[in-house]
Amino acid sequence: MVSQTQTSVADDFEVLLITGMSGAGRSRAADSVEDIGWYVVDNLPPKLLIPLVDMMTSSGSKVHKLAAVIDVRSRSYFDDLSQILAHLEDLGVKTRILFLDASNDVLIKRYESVRRPHPLQNGRRLIDGITEERELLQMLKERADIILDTSRTSIHQLSTQLYESLVGSGAQTVNVHIFSFGFKHGVPSDADFVFDVRFLPNPFWVPQLRNLNGTDQAVSDYVLESQGAEQFLDATEKALEVALDGYAREDKHFVTIAVGCTGGQHRSVAMSYELAKRLKNHGLTVTVSARELERMRHN
Repeated sequence: MVSQTQTSVADDFEVLLITGMSGAGRSRAADSVEDIGWYVVDNLPPKLLIPLVDMMTSSGSKVHKLAAVIDVRSRSYFDDLSQILAHLEDLGVKTRILFLDASNDVLIKRYESVRRPHPLQNGRRLIDGITEERELLQMLKERADIILDTSRTSIHQLSTQLYESLVGSGAQTVNVHIFSFGFKHGVPSDADFVFDVRFLPNPFWVPQLRNLNGTDQAVSDYVLESQGAEQFLDATEKALEVALDGYAREDKHFVTIAVGCTGGQHRSVAMSYELAKRLKNHGLTVTVSARELERMRHN
């Protein structure tokens, strides 16, 4: 019996079953799905899937997306699959099946290149193991919501296809983090873009603003109303829009942007938050932090 409370919690919960032919890219798919934000369990014993979902939907877990990788060694899973899917449906859990496939010739080449036996080969020819697996998985393939053939797909192309299937396409699939810093404390080495806003007038030299920082409205107004600030933001926003679209196509879905001024407390902070606001207006997921302000808090 499923309680109403448990069902309401499960409404926001998703399960993705990752399966398909051995050698077709399940492991890489699992890595990509994990990057998107799913909690991934590899080779979970079949009987533990439902208890795991029950636990996550009834315990207030912060995990709302569970991806379970299943392979041909989980034979009992396939026998009970209909019952498992029915139970998840009763919970109100959205469930999808991702099936990865590849041609027999490609699978043979991949196995030969790694010099490993197929899990169903059992001393027979490699093609025998592949054929048996294909027959075993046919029912799952027919029920799959997403089928990706990786025969001619590179690792990056597979990841991009998964993003498009699960999240969408374009710059909206890129997660952006913007942080401010002070050049006098060192230029960050982990940023994809570094912008210098030291050309703007420094609020440090305004007595009533000196002890404030870029998160304070007075400082923010002073910086954003300075000559050149809006033009700089307009140009930066436009350039990043083009770059983020390109990054999405090239399977780069996490981008770090650093904005620096002299001390990292006034101009860079105000400009970081304004730039984040503009990028969010494009539907992007953006987080913001201030390196020097955080450093000061911990000192």
